[in-house]
This record gives sequence, C-alpha cells and structure tokens, in this order.
Amino acid sequence: MGLNAALAVHPASGRGAAARVAEAVAARLRPAVDRLDLLTATSVEESRALMRSSHAEGLDVLIVLGGDGAAHQGVQFCADHGVALGLVPSGTGNDFARALGIPADPRAATDALARALQAGHRRRVDLGRAGDTWFSTVLCAGFDAAVNARANAMRWPAGPRRYDLAILAELAAFRPSPIVVHTDHGVLSGETSLIAVGNTPYYGGGIPICPDATPDDGLFDVTVIGAPGRARLLRMLPHLRTGEHVHKPSVETFRTRTLRVEAPGWPVYADGEDQGQTPVEAVCVPSALTVVAPAP
Repeated sequence: MGLNAALAVHPASGRGAAARVAEAVAARLRPAVDRLDLLTATSVEESRALMRSSHAEGLDVLIVLGGDGAAHQGVQFCADHGVALGLVPSGTGNDFARALGIPADPRAATDALARALQAGHRRRVDLGRAGDTWFSTVLCAGFDAAVNARANAMRWPAGPRRYDLAILAELAAFRPSPIVVHTDHGVLSGETSLIAVGNTPYYGGGIPICPDATPDDGLFDVTVIGAPGRARLLRMLPHLRTGEHVHKPSVETFRTRTLRVEAPGWPVYADGEDQGQTPVEAVCVPSALTVVAPAP
C-alpha cells in the first residue's frame, strides 16, 4: 500500500511566503510519496473541509506549509484523526517546528521531511489539551497572553521584533493580579504577572519561556513570573531570549500533568491562538500526535 500525503498550504503565512514556495515544496516532496494532494485554503473552515475530504480518500500524512497558526490547525486534525503530521515552516514564529528540530528554511525543511518520509521516520509526541483544543507548544495566561493579542493585531514589523514591540507596549497597561493554580502536587497562589504552560520550550518566535520542556515526558513545564514591578520586569525581558529568566527570584518553575488556572478574567492563548479567558484547565496527553521527523 502506497504512502498518501497532502500538502496543506496557507498562502498568507509569512506574509505570502507559503504561497511563493508552495510549488517548489510540492515538487521536492512528490518523489518521497506515492500520492500528494495539494490543499490550498484561505480560511480555517475551508482548510478543515479539505483535510476531511483528503482523509476520506486514505490520507496517511498531512504536511503543513505555514506558520504556527497553520501548524495549530494541522495538530487539531491529525490528533483527532490519527494522521501523522509533517511541518514545513514558512510563518513568522514557527515555534513548533523549532522545538522539533526542523530547519527554519522551507527548502531545507522540505528536503529533511522528504528524507524522513522515505526512511519511515516517525516520532510520537505529547500534546496539551484545554477543553476541546489541542496545543503543541505553550498555553499562556496573563501578561504574555495580552502581548500575544497585541502582536496579532499589529501589521508591522514581521517576525520576533513584532513580539518585542508588543511587550513594550503592553507593559504600560498591564497590572499583576492574584491567581490560584491547582497542580498535581497542590495549590499555588499569589500576585502574578504571567503563567506559561509548556509542552515545548518556545513561544513568540523563539522565546524559550519554558526552556527545559520536552514533548515526550508526559508532563508540562510551567513558568510563573510573579509581580516584580514594571522596571524589574523590563530588565528581565532580555533574559527571556536566553532562558536565564528562570533563575530570577520572582520566577517559579515546576512540572505537572494537569493544572487549573483561576485568575480575574485573564486572556488565555495556546499556540498563539485565542482561547478566551481564565479559568482554564489543561492536561498533558502523552504520545497524542505522530510527527514525521527523525528522533532528536
């Protein structure tokens, strides 16, 4: 039985980068599979409909060409339907691809994926589950979620710089709040600026907010930043890019399989996608997703 794959293209990803490289990516992948369907969609609804149609015809591997938003939609479909996921990053963040060790350049990523397809390399990775939504990278609430919302609304600049500017803008408006966090090991509470629940280390285009998170240990790595004040929080920001923030006195880290976050109407984002407001519950589901990639 042959290997049936579909290439889901989100033309707007990376300010049109996905559309520009789609044909070249497809040409590189076709020799590695027996069948490759091209699924081009401009909306989530259209994308899901095309994925369902392809699945009905015997889909084995869904390959997503796009950024983290596109990858998030691919994760939803693949986890729910038992289909393997391949990624060719072409967005502005690409945090899930980064966590899996996939090259940032779309052509290099395509060549690596083609080799993995031909060799039959597969990995099982964990996913987070919040309500009806799967997430592969980080669920966040509080300051960082507010930054995510602001960054999504900005049209300039592209890439990580947009996230950095959103951080600075949000500093002027955000206030720490009391939260209660229920974990496997008890309850934490206090004045807090943000909580990040990591299945993988990165969000915001490469910020290792949960630097030790790995997607195959059955646990979340959780980072909680207290209420250090604007000036100290601002001084902490450069350390976020290196992962050194976890050593600051106002930062607490721990691991848990389940948690519930109770806070006064904080925004919640997962994989950079809006998930409403707190309270929010999440659980780490071991080996929930198959990805086409060599072992780390």
